[in-house]
Amino acid sequence: MNICINKDTVVSLHYELTDSSGKIIEKTDEPISYLHGGYDGIFPMVEEALQEKEVGYTCTVSMEPENTFGEYDSTLVRIEPRNVFPENVAVGMRFEGGAEDSDDVLIYTVTEIADDKVVVDGNHPLAGMTLNFACTVTDIRPATEEEISHQHVHGPHGHAH
Repeated sequence: MNICINKDTVVSLHYELTDSSGKIIEKTDEPISYLHGGYDGIFPMVEEALQEKEVGYTCTVSMEPENTFGEYDSTLVRIEPRNVFPENVAVGMRFEGGAEDSDDVLIYTVTEIADDKVVVDGNHPLAGMTLNFACTVTDIRPATEEEISHQHVHGPHGHAH
């Protein structure tokens, strides 16, 4: 009897993440594994599409920004004084910082450098994009009690402590 994907199963899959024009953003060489059942290991829409499926199942899920990394928020772009950054600051570098009026820590990416100013963006790099997640299920197994209590996969292709 084949095991189906249900809550508290470990699902392994190959995937390809593309933007709306088909440009590949990320692609697996080796399968990745996640704990199925609402543990935030994969996009909820993908998890929903895989529910009760078996090894070999293939699908493509198209997701709008609100189902992935959110809409682009221009208020998360900030201009900071150049002197608060290290001497070797470069476009693409990332720094942790607090959003104004919030205790939340965001990752800001340097997007522009001028003589005395640095522009940083706290949006996720994929914010505002429609994404397509194409995947093939390569393995399904029951999760261990430890994986369920830690809410993530252990061992090969999973998380190691």
